[in-house]
Amino acid sequence: MDGHPIDLSTWPRTDQFRFFRSFERPHFAVTARLDVTGLLLRAKPAGISPYRACLYAIGAGFDRVDALRVRFKGEDVIAFDRVDLSMTVPREDGTFGYAYLTWMPDFPAFDAAAKDQLAQAAAGRTLSPNSTRLDMAYLSCLPWLDYTALTNAMPDADDPIPRIGWGKFSKTAEGFDMAMTVEVHHAIADGRHVAEFFAAVQDTLAAVSR
Repeated sequence: MDGHPIDLSTWPRTDQFRFFRSFERPHFAVTARLDVTGLLLRAKPAGISPYRACLYAIGAGFDRVDALRVRFKGEDVIAFDRVDLSMTVPREDGTFGYAYLTWMPDFPAFDAAAKDQLAQAAAGRTLSPNSTRLDMAYLSCLPWLDYTALTNAMPDADDPIPRIGWGKFSKTAEGFDMAMTVEVHHAIADGRHVAEFFAAVQDTLAAVSR
């Protein structure tokens, strides 16, 4: 992926970056509820997959929020123009594999590519993780649970890859909603960036559901 190095001598966030790099547990997770009424009552009857629409909306969130595309390795900090999406894909035997998707602003094109890649991952037999790339975001859906909080397994305190989780669609008095969680390294992002991400995802879900 295309990216450019960040000069720590001029980056406004350098102090925060170095401060949170000293933490034993530098990741934080925020869970919010998103409205999926239109997704279930309009988009799904029109033939749109709610799951793939969520993948697309999450990709749009990363596209909109620059801070969530920043990665680091040691003291090298890189701002990527785009990050790919890696999501867990369940298989019939109860295990799971990983699929890898490139986000595209054109939803029909993204949807077609996602459908194909998800089917290939579901039919595979190996885990096939790609843990060497920094220009990634990790996604995982928990459709069995309407949860209130979520954390992820982290290999170490310097893992810079954001994790996104989302749960079961739940009935509300007004329609339907779901929990979504963003877990991110505090050295690269703050609560404001996470709030911007949630807003972008919600806006995109609404756009897909019109």
